[in-house]
Amino acid sequence: MKISIITSCFNREATLAQTIESVLSQDYADIEYIIVDGASNDRSLEVINSYQGRIAKVISEPDSGMYEGINKGIRIATGDVIGLLHSDDFLFDNHIISSIADVFRETQADMVYGNGLFVDARQTDRVIRNWISGKYHRWKVRMGWLPLHPTVYVKRSVMERLGLYDESYKIASDSQLLVRYLYRARLHVEYLDKYILKMRMGGLSTDAARRIQMWKEDVRLYKELGFWGVPEKLMKMGWKVPQFIEAKLKRSFTNG
Repeated sequence: MKISIITSCFNREATLAQTIESVLSQDYADIEYIIVDGASNDRSLEVINSYQGRIAKVISEPDSGMYEGINKGIRIATGDVIGLLHSDDFLFDNHIISSIADVFRETQADMVYGNGLFVDARQTDRVIRNWISGKYHRWKVRMGWLPLHPTVYVKRSVMERLGLYDESYKIASDSQLLVRYLYRARLHVEYLDKYILKMRMGGLSTDAARRIQMWKEDVRLYKELGFWGVPEKLMKMGWKVPQFIEAKLKRSFTNG
């Protein structure tokens, strides 16, 4: 089973090497790694080129944003399964892709997802948010629940059938795709109760200046998919509160 991992990046020279290394160090052999660079004007492409011969495919050209870059990567991917790894993030350990592949093989799932840690951008061993996704139930999606998007791996055949990321969304296209897949499509979904990756806080959706835009896009996607809108957005926010509390309690216990 080939697994395609796609990294979309723009001006991420400071973190990109760690992202790449976390993929190249996996003990799973059949990985197709694709990087889509949006014509960075820093040293990002230099970092990418330093791994020449170890990255399956590289695209570097202007795009309209992250989701266009991701869609480009998906369209050229040849793997049986597709996953994303953003350029501020890195895989949790060297065995996690093997674990994901095992679940697909053993269950014949359409989608597999897991847990993730949001960490301090500079001190990546400092956990800010502990995202334990929990088991999937369709009713939970109706109540605002979604798995952590970068932990989600999906069969390429499913993505080709159900459609890719809606590029009219600049922040919430990942949520829109997940609601479509998890609520409308009734896929065979499996939860892997392991940490998939670490995510640096401060990405596109965690930038305070963009929270208003994210609110509007989330409400819009729920309404366009036949939900009420604001209630689902509020419930979506509510699912996240325990993640911060648990991480804070763990830090207090460790420091105490």
